[in-house]
Amino acid sequence: MTGLTLFGLFAVTAMMLCYALERRSRWFILGFAVSCVLGSIYGFLQGAWPFGIVEAVWALVALWRWLHAASQH
Repeated sequence: MTGLTLFGLFAVTAMMLCYALERRSRWFILGFAVSCVLGSIYGFLQGAWPFGIVEAVWALVALWRWLHAASQH
C-alpha cells in the first residue's frame, strides 16, 4: 500500500466517522469539512480530478453548515 493510498484511506475514514457523529457536536461538522478537503487533495493527487472537485464542493457545503450551526448556539 502506497503512502497516497494510506492518505486516501485516512481521509475517507475520517469523513465517514465525522459524518456519522455530526449530530453529537457541531465540531464533527467541521471535522467532516476538513476531511472533505483531505479527500479533495487525495482526488487531485491521484489524478481523479472529478472526485477532487466534488469533495471540494462537499467541503464548502460542510463549512457553511458548521458556520450556520455555530450561529444557532
